[in-house]
Amino acid sequence: MTQARFVHIVDEVPELEGLSDAPVMLVALDGFLDAGNASALAVGHLQDGGPGRVVASFEVDEFYDYRARRPAMSFVADHYADYDAPRLVVRLLRDDADTPYLLLTGPEPDVRWEAFCEAVQAVVEHFGVRLTVSLGSVPMAVPHSRPVQVTNHATAKRLIVSENVWSGEIRIPSSAQALLELRLGEWGHDATGFVAHIPHYVAQYGYPEAASAILRQVGAVTGLTWDTTVLDEAATERRAEIAVQVADSDEVRAVVEGLEQQYDAFHRGGEASLLADEELSSADLPTGEELGAQFEQFLAGLDGDEGERS
Repeated sequence: MTQARFVHIVDEVPELEGLSDAPVMLVALDGFLDAGNASALAVGHLQDGGPGRVVASFEVDEFYDYRARRPAMSFVADHYADYDAPRLVVRLLRDDADTPYLLLTGPEPDVRWEAFCEAVQAVVEHFGVRLTVSLGSVPMAVPHSRPVQVTNHATAKRLIVSENVWSGEIRIPSSAQALLELRLGEWGHDATGFVAHIPHYVAQYGYPEAASAILRQVGAVTGLTWDTTVLDEAATERRAEIAVQVADSDEVRAVVEGLEQQYDAFHRGGEASLLADEELSSADLPTGEELGAQFEQFLAGLDGDEGERS
């Protein structure tokens, strides 16, 4: 096992030797960029057949703030047990066509982002990764009754596989995943990623439709293949569940209908924006606080599993 700064990498991985094409690495970190648990659901789907062999392990103590995100543990009768230690690892998995690929998962680093990027760079160069692909999702002013939109970003135009629904420049809070893509590009490594748009009123619940949409996009850029039937069936159930809750509330239904009108106008080439709060106001939609209050009862009615909630 070789050791770079803050990461331990397995020296030899026979499954990656002699491949006709260099491997790809997917990145899905817990935390900031996971509205609707989209990437977490996608990772769970990828690991359905097994977690995969760990081929690189990061020194999580160097990146994790334990007091900000206290790991869970069990207290049984008179003793502590079952400590859920945070782990940042790269695993070796195979897609449905038996093609090997790498998957980096774990909590988004709280500190030392630059050091984390350098550690990932060591993994990329050690395994000769040809493309790093990040998975993410953000809450947006979009309705659940319309197809999930996905923003594609990359270090080079040639890596973009889908046209984004909007263009322009905005200032956004940064993330370790975003910085990683930026740095990899600066270091001469190809990197791309996909961010699914999650209806903001259900962003705290599992949204499997977004997980399926992300995996389809990842497959398009990497050539990897997965059967997403399970996710698609879960998405159908989730949409039906949301529809029932919407039907039970005139206020919620009015908000959703307003979002549908805004969404449709945008895709017809109108001036409506999926990003601007001003557009919500112009459509006589409530403010953020009012929207949150209206959906509090709505969310309480959703029958989400504990594992689906952020």
